[in-house]
Amino acid sequence: MMLELSNSAVFALWSLPFILPLCFIVAWSDMRAMRIPNWCVLAMFATYIVIGIFTLPFTMFLWGFVSLIVVLLAGFVMNAVGMIGAGDAKFAAAAAPFIHLGDTRFFVALFAANIVAALVTHRLTAKTKMTELAPKWDSWERMWEFPMGLSLGGTLAIYLILSALLGA
Repeated sequence: MMLELSNSAVFALWSLPFILPLCFIVAWSDMRAMRIPNWCVLAMFATYIVIGIFTLPFTMFLWGFVSLIVVLLAGFVMNAVGMIGAGDAKFAAAAAPFIHLGDTRFFVALFAANIVAALVTHRLTAKTKMTELAPKWDSWERMWEFPMGLSLGGTLAIYLILSALLGA
């Protein structure tokens, strides 16, 4: 049985050249400074508007804004109670329109696997001399916190690549 995703392959393919660098910057910045730049979130939102309006059916395009608002509100609540950082909440909201509602279960499973892989890799790397390649990064020093941008960016990138290959 082959995996089939509901997300538009055309939408994902056109989004990838813009979203992949942003996902990389988000992961890098969050590991380096434990911050996700606002301009990355705004660039993701702008990418959705420009690419989505031309590649998605109009009703699906509008549903992307609904998902953005729902995830943003959930993110505000999670941030208010200290579960996640504000940058994580904003990134998740900006990423939400790129995820087809029919792929939600797959995306959540992918995100869960990515969190485990990123956490284990980050923590093991922090215990090695590889940290000398990126000295004084905040995420090496603040071991009680985790740079969730590493998982958020990685998951969105993997999902869009898979959508481009296996999407509708």
